[in-house]
Formats: sequence, C-alpha cells, structure tokens
Amino acid sequence: MTELGIMFSGAFFAATLLPGGSEVLLVALLNKTPEAWVALVVVASIGNTLGAMTSFYLGRLGRLAKSPEASATGKHAKGLALIERYGVWALLLSWAPVIGDILCLLAGWLRLALIPSLVMILIGKTIRYLIVAAAVLQWMA
Repeated sequence: MTELGIMFSGAFFAATLLPGGSEVLLVALLNKTPEAWVALVVVASIGNTLGAMTSFYLGRLGRLAKSPEASATGKHAKGLALIERYGVWALLLSWAPVIGDILCLLAGWLRLALIPSLVMILIGKTIRYLIVAAAVLQWMA
C-alpha cells in the first residue's frame, strides 16, 4: 500500500468511532516524504471527512432506536448543546478529540442537512491537517 493509501485508511478509521491518531501518521509520512505534503493533507482530509460521515449516518440510523431528546443528558449533552446553539457551524469542531465524533453522530441524529454538514466537517478537518503539516514542515526546515 502506498503512503497515500495508508494515510487515507488511517484518517478514515480515526474519524469513525474507533480510536486512532491520524495526526501521528501524517507526521510520520511527512517526515518520510515532505514533498508530498499537499497530497497527504488532501487525502487525510478526504479520508477523515468520509469517516466522520460514517458517524453522521450512524447517527441517522440511531435515531430509529432512540430520540435526540432522550439523549439530552450524559456524555452527549455537551455536543447536543453545541449543535442546538450553533447548528451546522458546530461541525467545524469535528476535528476535536472526543467531542468531534459525538458532534458528527449527533448531527446525523438531529438530521442536519447533508451538504452543509459535509462542507463544515471537511473545512474543520482540512484546517487541522494544514496546521499539523505546516508545523512539521516548519520544524524540518
């Protein structure tokens, strides 16, 4: 598997409800092939966004089992409050550890619009990878 395939897989699985550190993988691959930084950031962003959209759709399916109102307490309460206050804009935080996965799941559960959700998730995740790449490349210079 190529570096881009490894980056895509790592980023995809890190964005689902499975634990993973795609930033660490990006750093390692940037150290190996710094000239491929643009491709690595693009592939990581797409993979991580598609993984987040998996959580989004799991949220839609989860609505069949339990209403959003029934989950207004507990570990989802903070994410639910963010989405209720900021709507789709809260998904710019989809990159954040712990809360990001919950935001994507709840966005699907609350049936937020697909395209705006996808765009906000992609923007948030791309900015995160750009910051990581810039820091690594600056450190290497």
